[in-house]
Amino acid sequence: MRRTAALLLIGNEILSGRTRDDNIQYLATRLGELGIPLREIRVIPDIRETIVANVTDLRARFDEVFTTGGIGPTHDDITAPCVAEAFGVAWEFHPATYDMLKEQFGADFNPARQRMAKLPRGATPIPNPVSRAPGFSIGNVHVMAGVPRIMRAMFEELAPTLKRGAPVFSRTWHTLNLFEGTIADGLEAIQNAYPQLDLGSYPFHREDGRRGVALVAKGQDKEAVEQAAHAIYTLLKEKGGAPLEGEPPP
Repeated sequence: MRRTAALLLIGNEILSGRTRDDNIQYLATRLGELGIPLREIRVIPDIRETIVANVTDLRARFDEVFTTGGIGPTHDDITAPCVAEAFGVAWEFHPATYDMLKEQFGADFNPARQRMAKLPRGATPIPNPVSRAPGFSIGNVHVMAGVPRIMRAMFEELAPTLKRGAPVFSRTWHTLNLFEGTIADGLEAIQNAYPQLDLGSYPFHREDGRRGVALVAKGQDKEAVEQAAHAIYTLLKEKGGAPLEGEPPP
């Protein structure tokens, strides 16, 4: 069974360069393991119309949509109300979440922190074992924190509930002193022979002078991945390379 996912990174701080996003690689890897490969990533600002439009578009085109960022207590944390608007439901206090956060913060449970207890009507909280304030799922949209440590904890709470697809398999060969221009035609021919796979070419240039290329075959058809990997190995040998399996060393 083939399933697909999209990721929506929400936050002005990412677009400005102030914050480096460390969530993409983690989510892409974990979703691949669950058989829900990541097919599209968007980075958007904290603008209501933009968030609503992107959530509406992506949830109609992908099996699962994940968002990170914009669910804290400040004025620019507008992801939750925007997701509610995209689904046409109210953004309101979730009683169990409200009670949990009230117990945690006590006298410091001010109106700003109370915002984190509001979810779209009908949403299911995603537990947050790090800082307690939850994310949430509604329909096929899963809203998580942007802070990497918290996002990862939320995702691992969510993962067992996701409907899995066929796992993604990957094989990689690399070789020194062989470059993309030399193997481009041969790699294109392999891609044409296995259109259901993703074939990638990744040149590398190390500080100690080592240069070369890594070729990757990836997909959910294990037999096809193995066949394409063999074809890649043969191509590299024919072009004068000495292929080694796996990623090139740093």
